[in-house]
Amino acid sequence: MSNSIGTVFRVTSVGESHGKCVGAVVDGCPAGLKLDMDALAKEMARRRPGASSVTTSRGEDDAVEVLSGVHEGHATGAPILMLTWNRDADSSKYDAIRDRPRPGHADYTTRARYRGFNDHRGGGRASGRITAGFVMAGAVAKQVLATIGVEVHAYTRAIGGVEAPEPSGDWVKAAEASMVRCPDPVASEAMIRAVEEAKKQGDSVGGEVACVATRLPAGVGQPVFDTIEGDVAKALFAVPAVKAVEFGAGRRLAAMRGSEANDPYEMRDGRVQVSSNNAGGVLGGLTTGAPMTLRATFKPTPSIAKSQRTVDLAAGTDSEISVEGRHDPCIVPRAVPVVEAMVAIVLADHALRRGTIPQVLGEKK
Repeated sequence: MSNSIGTVFRVTSVGESHGKCVGAVVDGCPAGLKLDMDALAKEMARRRPGASSVTTSRGEDDAVEVLSGVHEGHATGAPILMLTWNRDADSSKYDAIRDRPRPGHADYTTRARYRGFNDHRGGGRASGRITAGFVMAGAVAKQVLATIGVEVHAYTRAIGGVEAPEPSGDWVKAAEASMVRCPDPVASEAMIRAVEEAKKQGDSVGGEVACVATRLPAGVGQPVFDTIEGDVAKALFAVPAVKAVEFGAGRRLAAMRGSEANDPYEMRDGRVQVSSNNAGGVLGGLTTGAPMTLRATFKPTPSIAKSQRTVDLAAGTDSEISVEGRHDPCIVPRAVPVVEAMVAIVLADHALRRGTIPQVLGEKK
């Protein structure tokens, strides 16, 4: 079972949904990085459950304990172990459905893979709860990237069939002010209505998160099998519910001609730049210097109150299931910081691999 990602900046995910804790181990963080704990707490608060009516009512505080790898406020170069404790897990509903796998969830596949030894409560390792550890590691990665001016921001582009227009102006602040993290106020209200309507009907909706990484220098990445977009996609597919990832113009490129799809080069401010960005800031597995733009598609939350057909694995018969408990009617708003985290983790790793970011920052006086 693979629970780690990265080559130099290596992240290992730990914990289960209803276990004692969830968290991450970050190995390869540059020594000397001043770790901003307030920034880490802010990232965790963005992902935290129970924050609005469109998310689960599970009330975890998600306070992070840093247990190693940081001394006197700076990364030491040793592995950084970060944990948050699961204090509000309610496993009472799960024994009743232990033998009836939820359609759309990984209950059946994990049981088949681990022959029943997996922790089934709350989905175990396949639960969105493990993304708390992703966000911890991503918060560190963002601070690593900040040393070269790189920023990673995301927003909700679509929920339940409602799509937001291309954002402009200070969309980052506008997105954070929205309950669904959509920068467009009209689309935001329509998305909220879509989520609330699905919730009333015991159902759920999916959507799409758009992400932009800015100020990346050209040439970061690897060719062929370790391409930067390949690694970003791999990281994003570790996020439960992600079913598609596309860069730049993505699927729209299929309908374009080369003269439309190509991004022409030009000299601007003494630098090679592109006049469009259909490639999403990546060519040949390497960054172009333009913003990296991508979208991740999330399926609807599989745990729903509506009755669905399933099987009883103990009896070997057909059955039905109606899932009780506390579940997100839409995971997309809480997934925004998770997408940012996974993108930041990969970018930090590739920047360190290339030497764009040194493995020791400065010298202690």
